[in-house]
Amino acid sequence: MGLEIPPPHEIREDVRRALQEDIGSGDLTAELIPEEAQAEATVISREAAVFCGRPWFEMVFQLIDKDVRIDWRVADGDAVSPNQILCVLYGSARSLLSGERAALNFIQTLSGTATRTHSYAELIKGTEVEVLDTRKTLPGLRKAQKYAVACGGGRNHRIGLYDGILIKENHIAAAGSIGAAVAQARSHNHGVDIEVEVENLHELHEALAAGADIVLLDNMDLDTLREAVTITKGNARLEASGGVTLDTIADIAETGVDYISVGTLTKDLQSIDLSMRFTYND
Repeated sequence: MGLEIPPPHEIREDVRRALQEDIGSGDLTAELIPEEAQAEATVISREAAVFCGRPWFEMVFQLIDKDVRIDWRVADGDAVSPNQILCVLYGSARSLLSGERAALNFIQTLSGTATRTHSYAELIKGTEVEVLDTRKTLPGLRKAQKYAVACGGGRNHRIGLYDGILIKENHIAAAGSIGAAVAQARSHNHGVDIEVEVENLHELHEALAAGADIVLLDNMDLDTLREAVTITKGNARLEASGGVTLDTIADIAETGVDYISVGTLTKDLQSIDLSMRFTYND
């Protein structure tokens, strides 16, 4: 379910940008450490979380120093506890220090996304409703965050504007009507689902009549969502969206919709608190 790990060249580019902004032309502080010095570094989680981001963490040290060795104790998608060891690194002290912040940034960010997703998914566990992400992602890290959503138990919505059609208010206004917008989308024959966002039941009827595959029910209360499910009768999949919180998601799931999209999975990010502890070898 969800996005597979992005290909190595995309992860490499994510990491290359991160190292460029952090190390730039060189790590001036690491130069204070003797070049021959070796170290061991232990990464520890300071709080409960769902871990994510191993491929990005590993790529940091592949690009800095291929001789750095990483002994992993967890895998992506694993639940971790406070003070749990995530991995131990061995290698050049300079290399470990130079890569520390970029490597931690990736796993604390992606673990934060996975953990938040898990908290939403757990509340509707046992139902047939799936939690979806959105395009409200950190610039340049969309596939990484969507991978983290999948690790946390969510499902990916379209990755970008290129792999799905979502007809929203401004598209409808430009096309003239919901029916015209859907017909135009069908005429291009892209082979993807056509989704229409609606704000009321009248627009829902229009979207169903036009043959929408999915209808996004925007900011509707619980009674209206239930009525929308009754009206639709399984003729389209229904996605509830707008203002979804941990306090409301279970009630929304009980209305009978198929999906609940939650922008906060990737937008309102709270990184996981991690630390890297060093031991220097003689």
